[in-house]
Amino acid sequence: MAVRRAGLGKGLDSLIPSNSSIKTKSSNETRSEQNTENVRTVEKVVEKIVEKPADVYLNINQIEPNRKQPRKNFDEDALVELADSIKQFGIIQPLVVQKKNKYYEIIAGERRWRAAKLAGLKKVPVVIKEFSDQEIVEISLIENIQRENLNPIEEAIAFKRLIEEFSLKQDEVAERVSKSRAAVTNSIRLLKLTDKVQQMVVDDMISTGHARALIGIEDPKLQYSIAMRVVDEKLSVRDTEKMVKDILNPRIQKKKDKDPALEAIYHHLEERIKGILGTKAEIKSAGKQKGRIEIEYYSQDELERIMELLESIN
Repeated sequence: MAVRRAGLGKGLDSLIPSNSSIKTKSSNETRSEQNTENVRTVEKVVEKIVEKPADVYLNINQIEPNRKQPRKNFDEDALVELADSIKQFGIIQPLVVQKKNKYYEIIAGERRWRAAKLAGLKKVPVVIKEFSDQEIVEISLIENIQRENLNPIEEAIAFKRLIEEFSLKQDEVAERVSKSRAAVTNSIRLLKLTDKVQQMVVDDMISTGHARALIGIEDPKLQYSIAMRVVDEKLSVRDTEKMVKDILNPRIQKKKDKDPALEAIYHHLEERIKGILGTKAEIKSAGKQKGRIEIEYYSQDELERIMELLESIN
């Protein structure tokens, strides 16, 4: 474990000034305005680290990404947009690189490097600096976190690395990245999910709200099974929370309340209704000879489709 220094050392202290802040999303701020603010913050940070950037241009093929950087997934559409911008205006903020044996390693600016390759640039502006291993990790983590380019799982891994590699507390991490302590805590908790469910978060199959609800399910197979049910049935976060609660705290019912044979019949009928209507249906008994059938729909168009099917039944 790395020895803890006052604050975070020169790298991260330079990256995150004590009086810096990142605007949080609100209903009256557009995504582009927030991204612009975050980019400006990072650019000021990088300028402070590299002091006065020199106009040095390197062949783009001499540069390679940092294999330990937290972000593994890049939005292809966003890269194309950035490439178009680079074609028009060039690269405004130089890449920060470090000399290796036969190449230069990117410390900050991999997204710009990828977009520059798409744009067909042969050379890119760089600032060549020497950094310690600790400073490299700090810069790559904080640049990505503040630019909000990380998916929820990558961000969680980044927070965990800051805590484990630099002996930070969660509130210290929260202060450095301009997030609440609760946000950092909830983010790290996502790493308790099984790998398959984490990948579902990365792929936007389920939201972080769904994911947090599933954390309470410790059995990996059951957790993944419920996650797939969330997707298949298009369950809301509230529905998922209720389902998990029912699994963790099953209600104690008297034997007479449920007839296994009747439950099997209900299940069979529910599947038949689902096959006819193409949507989930549930039969709820309210005693002998009575009950109700609940049919789910997920849009106005689907409701109208179901109504047409019902009206066509003679």
